[in-house]
Parts: sequence; structure tokens; C-alpha cells
Amino acid sequence: FVGLAGAGASSGIVLVLYEWFVIFEILACAWMFLPVYISAGVFTLPEYLHRRHGRGRIRVYLSCLALVLYILSKLVVSIFSGSMFIQMALGWNMYASIIALLVVTGIFTVLGGLTAVMYTDTFQTAIMMIGAVIVTGYGFNEVGGYSNLQTKYMNSVPSVRNENTSCGLPKQDAFHLFLDPVDSDYPWPAIVLMSTIGAVWYWCCDQMIVQRSLAAKNISHAKGGSILTGYFKLLPIVLLIFPGMISRVLYPDDVACTDPTVCEAVCDNPVGCSNIAYPKLVLELLPYGLRGLLMVVMFSAVMSSLTSIFNSSSTIFTMDIWRRIRKEATQRELLVVGRVFVVFMCGVSVLWVPIIKSSSGGKLFTYMTAVEGYIAAPLGIVFLFSIFWTKTTEPAVFFGLIIANIVGGIRLVLEFVYPTPSCGEFDERPQILSKMNYLYFGVMLLFITASVIVVVSLLTSPRNPDELKGVTWWTRYGQETSGETIECTNSNVNNDITLGTQNRLEADTEDKEEKTACQKILTVLFGKTDVHQVEEFQVEKRRKFLLQGKNSSTLLNINAILLMVLIAFLTGYFS
Repeated sequence: FVGLAGAGASSGIVLVLYEWFVIFEILACAWMFLPVYISAGVFTLPEYLHRRHGRGRIRVYLSCLALVLYILSKLVVSIFSGSMFIQMALGWNMYASIIALLVVTGIFTVLGGLTAVMYTDTFQTAIMMIGAVIVTGYGFNEVGGYSNLQTKYMNSVPSVRNENTSCGLPKQDAFHLFLDPVDSDYPWPAIVLMSTIGAVWYWCCDQMIVQRSLAAKNISHAKGGSILTGYFKLLPIVLLIFPGMISRVLYPDDVACTDPTVCEAVCDNPVGCSNIAYPKLVLELLPYGLRGLLMVVMFSAVMSSLTSIFNSSSTIFTMDIWRRIRKEATQRELLVVGRVFVVFMCGVSVLWVPIIKSSSGGKLFTYMTAVEGYIAAPLGIVFLFSIFWTKTTEPAVFFGLIIANIVGGIRLVLEFVYPTPSCGEFDERPQILSKMNYLYFGVMLLFITASVIVVVSLLTSPRNPDELKGVTWWTRYGQETSGETIECTNSNVNNDITLGTQNRLEADTEDKEEKTACQKILTVLFGKTDVHQVEEFQVEKRRKFLLQGKNSSTLLNINAILLMVLIAFLTGYFS
């Protein structure tokens, strides 16, 4: 609602590739990655790498890296977006808006947990879809349809601009997907690679996303969830990007401003105001009543993101880091530590908000893709090699990731030190910034990571077949852990599968002892009892997770193929 609509207002439809091409990764998560995660019996994705490679340092490093990414690319973005909604709707100060947002979302997350997050996400999705359709309908009615949008967008120029430059002029290729590979902001070879291979980490290896599939009842449910997500991913061009472009058409002086003084007055951000495209459209175009509904919709979207981040980050910190520090920690201690850590993350994120406002020329979506490309994208390569190449070794993935993160981190620091110059200003940044597009740099990091992994793996000894049982695609069935054996083949599952997911951790036991008022308050805030069963493998007395009926398997496979055909058609149509 903020980043993608803002990208539509400033750059056109090109960034919808980050919505369409990732559908391949979403399907791959359920069809290829999830069976391995379930076979390995893990709570978190860092834990998977520990089980796969047998050493704890990669797990600890990946956990710390994931938490840094949550702050830089998820939490701060959601906080910034949500505070902007509140700021525009109520006229509050930015930091007052942030405090209100965090208090409401924090209370909800503390009292609810992952189960509440998943149920409310489902409800909020329906509200968001209905609200987005309403805004799109009003927007197209105002501009006179798609053909008129194409014409009017190319003429949407702010009244205050430097006539001697191209500043404020719409991109001539705004309605095309594959842009010039050399001179454009989003060269097509780089964006294709970064929205496919570079996005594997997010959709297949990120705790916040994968924890939902890990909590599914069986593999068919997980695949069905991926397919539904894929269908939803086809819609952002109509429900988010086109409304962003419509907002620029209707309010060019605000949304497309380039003069720092004007932008400062409009959105309190001198580098640009494209991020306000969607909330501006809602507050100016819709009648009373619908405005309130849509502000609730956008607030729900922010809450949905924040609650997911809170839950997954606390899970990673407590399960992968704190339990290594205090092996005897009780369940209540883990709950308390997880929630205190969330508060710490929020504090760091609030301090980072001023930086995100001025980064990447004020374009939120560009900031997100840049940070993720520099730091996170190599994680996808690490997981791909770990799952699909049995000769991959722990030193290879550890040093491959370390080297890629050092190189990417240097580029990220340089971008903060030398921010993108305003339109019309001479670019005096180092050539690594001014001459090399950030997407091409991300592609380079992918190749660096893969090269280091291959070379080091060939020079070091791989694990033996017995150590790889259950933790790779080729050995995913046949693992004995915690006294329970998983024995199954592709065609027949004969034994109970043990599942370890955060959802299972939230199964409460009844506490029948009398409690004082103070104890009851502490129970609400920090968990019901210390006698939660924290077991890594909890045998479920129900149908096996990996068992699929023939009819459901056929239906799911047909839908997956249909999705890929639709992506090919839409890409060709808009290319």
C-alpha cells in the first residue's frame, strides 16, 4: 500500500515483477522446500542449517543476520508506513503515530501469539481485498479507464520543477516491464534474476513467511496456501500499482513533487513524496465512511506485518540464541525474553526511521529491495545448495555467506554515507554507487556466494550419508530423531511424522492452581504456566503430514501449472 503504490507513481509498473516472478518461489516453498523442513523436524530456518551441516555457528550467525534484516528491511518499513497513515489521517506528529501503532500492535501480539496472528491475517486479507477493489474502482472512474490513465499519466507533471532537467517528468517506459539493460533504474536482466533467484531467501527460507507453512495440518494445506497466495500475487498491478499511478495523475503537485521545499511541506520529506500516493488517494478521493474503512484496511495491513515480525523474531531469538546461552531456561523465561527482545527491536527501528525517509531517493520499495539484495539474497543460495547438493559443506556455506555479507554490507554503508543526489544534482558518489546499478550488484553477490560455496565444498569433506538423512531433498525421508522414526517414501507414508512448529509451542496446559491477582496479570503478560511441553518433536495422532490423496495432489498440481501459465501471459502482455 505504500511501497508498491509509490513505485507505481514514480516509476510505472516495472516493480510488479517482484510480485509476479516470486510466485515461482512461493510454489517451490511448498513443493520442494517444506518437505525437507518437515523431514528435518525444525522450529526455525536457522535450526535447519544446524541440522543439515552439524555445526552451531552457522545457526547462530544466520539467526543474528535474520534479526538484523527484520529491523532494517521489515520492522522499520512497517513502522514507517503505519505512522505515515496515522500522520496523514489524524495530523499527529510522526513519533506520536509510531508510539500509538506499536502499543496497539504489541498488546495484540503479546496476548495472541502465532495462532491469533494467522486468524487475524486471514480476516484482514478479506478486508484489504475489498477495500483495495473499492479504491481501484473509484480511481479508474475518476480518470476515465485504463486507456485514459496511460495518456494522463504521461502528462502528470508537477507545476513546480526545474524546466532545464527531466525532473518531475514521468518515465517514458512506465507501462513496460522489461526496461533498458544499461541506462534504466531497473534493468531487465537484473530485475529478472533478483525477483527469482534473489527472492528465494524471502519466500522459501525466511522464518516470517515459512512459519505459516510449517504450521499447516498437512502438505496439501500448505500447497493450497501457496497457490492461493500465488493468485493474490497476480492482483497488485490492478489493486496497488495502478492506484499509485492514478494518484500521481490526480495530485501531481504532491505525489510527483521534485522541489525540496515543496516536498518538505507536503510530506515532511525533501527527497520526494511518492510514498504518500495511496493514502493520498484514499483521503482525497473517497467519500466519508469509505475513507475510514480504507484507513482501517491500511492499518490492518501494517498490523499484519508487525505481528508477524514480532512473532517470528521472538521465536528466532529465544529458540536459536537464548537457549544456547541458558540451556535450562523455562518456557516462561523464553516467553518473557522474547517479548523484551521485541521491545528492544522496536526501539532500534524507531531510531532508524529518519534514515529510511531519506534513503533511495525517498522510494520505500527501492530501499527494501536494495537492503534485501545486499544482505539477504545470498541466504537463498545457501539454502539452495544445502538442500539440493549433498556435497555442500558447512565451511562452504558459512564463509560464502560471510564474504557476501561483508561485500554487501560495504555497499550498504556507502549508500547511507553517500545518499542518492536529488534530481538535477551532479552525482559525486564513488563509482561503485554511481556506475553500478544496485540490482546488478545484488546479482554479483549471488554469483560470489555460489562460487565460494562450490570451491570450498570441493576442497572440504562432505557429511556422510547417515548424517544427511532427512535434511536434503534427496534424503528427506528416513530420519530418526528424539526416539521417533520418520520412515516414508514418495508413494507411501507408513509411520507417524513428528512436527516441530511454533504453533505447537502455543498449546496450553490447564493451570488449576489458585492464583493471586498479581499472578494472573503476570500469566496474561508472560504465559500461562511453566509446564508447557517444550519438545522438539511432538507426535501427532492424526494423518501423516506428507501424505497426499491422488485427487488433491492432481488438483493442486493443475492449479500450480495454471498459475505459471498466467504469469507467462501477463508478463508477455505488459512486456
